[in-house]
Amino acid sequence: MSETTTVGTELASQYAAQVTSDLERNAKEQERISAEITALQEQLTALQHDHSVLIQVQQVLGFAPAPVQPAASPDGAAAPAPRKKASAESGVRKRTRVKKAADTQGVTTSKKSAAKKPTDKAAAAKAAQPTLVELVRGHLTEQSEPRSAAEVATALDKAHPERGIKTTVVRTTLEGLVAKNQAKRTKQGASVFYTAPNPAEQRSTPVKDAAHSGQAE
Repeated sequence: MSETTTVGTELASQYAAQVTSDLERNAKEQERISAEITALQEQLTALQHDHSVLIQVQQVLGFAPAPVQPAASPDGAAAPAPRKKASAESGVRKRTRVKKAADTQGVTTSKKSAAKKPTDKAAAAKAAQPTLVELVRGHLTEQSEPRSAAEVATALDKAHPERGIKTTVVRTTLEGLVAKNQAKRTKQGASVFYTAPNPAEQRSTPVKDAAHSGQAE
């Protein structure tokens, strides 16, 4: 009698443990599925909201809405299509949206115009600046002694740091002025120096050019 009771107690304990384990597993599975359903429901709600916004934008633009299959609800039934609003209310809202869009476009255009004005002013200021040829020629005119290309470039770069004047460019400019008889070049050893021509030499340049032209003819 005692052995039968012991066996029954052990079986009951095993069944109880198995049932408890099954209950825990079932509860966890319910939690997992509920979380998935909640996430899917949130996604569906977001998609439905986006769908409504796109429909409104389509109405504002005046396009005929394309046929769209209704989304299925979580229980498997087709979700009801959104009801059409009254035509008068739709027309008023459409005009309001169009007006807001036009106002927004006007503000954007005004901002672009305002942003463009400083650029135009900067371009005009840049165009009003003297050219490098004018700067080099003016610097030579102000000097009483010959200057090398490096000295001219250093002086001009200090006076106009925003232009980033380079020695190589200044040397090319000086050689161009020499070719036009607007500067004189002298050589001292391995160094080359430049000076501005005398006013008399500048006035005689057109006469010499005319004489050369006459001889060529």
